[in-house]
Amino acid sequence: MLRTPAFALLLILSAALLAGCADKAPEAAEPVIAVIPKGTSQSFWLAVKAGAEAAGKQLGVRIHWEGPTEETDIDGQIRVVQNAITRKVKAIVLAACDAKSLVRYVEDAQKQGIPVVTIDSGITPDVSAAFLATDNVRGGRAAAEALAAAIGGKGKVGLLPFVKGAGSSDDREKGFRDGIAGVKGIQLGDRVLYSNSDVSVGLDKTKSMLTATPDLAGIFAANQGGAEGAIQAIRQMNKVGAVKLVCYDASDAEIQALKDGVVDALIVQNPYRMGFEGVQTAMKAANGEKIDPRVIDTGVTKVTRDNLETDEVRKLLNP
Repeated sequence: MLRTPAFALLLILSAALLAGCADKAPEAAEPVIAVIPKGTSQSFWLAVKAGAEAAGKQLGVRIHWEGPTEETDIDGQIRVVQNAITRKVKAIVLAACDAKSLVRYVEDAQKQGIPVVTIDSGITPDVSAAFLATDNVRGGRAAAEALAAAIGGKGKVGLLPFVKGAGSSDDREKGFRDGIAGVKGIQLGDRVLYSNSDVSVGLDKTKSMLTATPDLAGIFAANQGGAEGAIQAIRQMNKVGAVKLVCYDASDAEIQALKDGVVDALIVQNPYRMGFEGVQTAMKAANGEKIDPRVIDTGVTKVTRDNLETDEVRKLLNP
């Protein structure tokens, strides 16, 4: 086959380009930390993401943010963890949808040299490199104290946890039950309905609770999804003021409901800190540093109309 001068010139240029590339050492790949939340839509998780990305920028690592759409999608979260292991990420930061189902996958990651740090909702047994979260039992007790004060220490109350088997939900429920059990004039009974972290489910469950117990004095909604549903139900059924409401978390809707008098107190976590320190801790573990303490309490604050505008609370709500 005849080769034209242009073709020969192209070969020479291509060879020179390849030779030049060979002289250059390949750039080191940017480390990747997979941050895997229980869900991706609620403002709580977006605050976790913001904290994680801020830490990633500070440390010079890339954050791969991926989680199930719904907090009840345990299988979906397991697939995300497996994909992170396959990609051989530097480390994993995980908020477990289920305390027991994720254990074997955390063990798989760590056997392959990928440390896993859990945040918000841990695993049982806790085989992670570290666990950063609110003391949710204490938070549940704080909610019980706030609701007891709001209803004057007597009456029937209801409880809206979110997902049975999720560590944070179970702990908040335990703390609330323990706190309410210590107040003789308050009865919880079997008024415990799960919201699945879904606003529409929380709305329906709260309406059912209010219909079944017309003299209900108060409700504790244990996370954002259930809380926003409970707020809507109390508004729609004209129960504002008649039924006291204490909620976990601090979405815009919850804060507005607090200002409007629909909510009496918010039990507020620090999701930004969970994301930020979760990534920092994961990098320490990946670099072989000792994590001490291994369990880190990221704090819980009771927010009311009285302290809503204080500098401390404003900084917590808008990090």
